[in-house]
Parts: sequence; C-alpha cells; structure tokens
Amino acid sequence: MTPRHERALIKAILRGERAAAEELVRHHQPSLYAYMLRMTGRPEVAEDVTQEALVRALTHLHRYDERFRFSTWLFTIAKRLHVNACQRLAPAFDSETVELAAGASVGQQSSIAARTERKANIEQALKLALEGLTEDQREVVVLFYQLQWPVEQISEYLDVPTGTVKSHLHRARSRMRAALEADPTLALHVREAFA
Repeated sequence: MTPRHERALIKAILRGERAAAEELVRHHQPSLYAYMLRMTGRPEVAEDVTQEALVRALTHLHRYDERFRFSTWLFTIAKRLHVNACQRLAPAFDSETVELAAGASVGQQSSIAARTERKANIEQALKLALEGLTEDQREVVVLFYQLQWPVEQISEYLDVPTGTVKSHLHRARSRMRAALEADPTLALHVREAFA
C-alpha cells in the first residue's frame, strides 16, 4: 500500500467510511499479528494484542500524525499493549504458525522422515538462538528479517538512532551464529537450508 493511498484511507475513515477502515485493517493485520506472535510466542496473546491495537488505532485515529508511517504508529500501540500484557511471559516461537499468520506458504509437507527431522532441528536451533537474544535484539531481528522493515523505519519505530538498530542487528547475528555453531550438526543443517 502506498503512503498516498494509506493517507486517503485514513481521511476516509475519519469521515466515517467503514470500507476504508476494513481495507486498512486487512492490510496491516497479518504483519502486526505475525510480529506480535514472534515477540510473544503465544498465538492467543498475539491475537488479543493485535485486535486491541487495531481497535485503539481506529478509535484514536484523530491523534495520528501523518509525518510518520501509520504502521510505525500502529506497531507502537501494539508494543505498549504487549509490554503491559506479557512482561512475565517467556517466548515460545512456532515458525510454522508465524509463517501461516503472515500469509506465507509453509511449503509442501514432505513424507521423508529425514527431511522432516532436519526441518524440526533447524526450527529448534533458530528458536533457541532467538531466545538467547535480548528483547531489543529479538525485536530488531523480527522487524528486519521477518517483516522486512528497513533500518530507518525500525529506528523511527523504536525511537533510537539508526546506528543503534545496526548495532542490535550485528550483535544479534553474532549471538545467533555462535548459538547455532555451538552444535555442529545443527550448524550444518542451517547452512544447507540457506545455501
């Protein structure tokens, strides 16, 4: 969705056009849910936070500042709700659920037991590597790699300098690489999967 189209939708919503609100929600809901699922690791919490964030954004749309991206504002609302709701919850990532929620294809299921086991090993390795990151690093990794946000947008969203975002990415990659290389078998599976 182009920024111009998004601004037109917001103006239409403020005039009371329900179809515009539905279109805006349809566009942002999958990526917001996928982001929250990756951050919380719990589908029910991610769904609740996503719905509440969308309701609050639409309810308080008159407060939105057009100088910034709507997605940045929406994700900030969701992050605040997440912090309030999930401070004590440990992440429990489920990659297949996240991929489905984001609208991505999980791919064909293989009947070959070795391939299924390798995939499970890779997912477990990535899960453990993500869990080993600080919350800030995990958030930057999810925004950058899963949602494909540019560094500048992440910087704006987190309200930190772009250099800080780049530092988080660098440190996160280093920590994840170290965690994955700690088990040579898993490191080999991951290299094969991304080769």
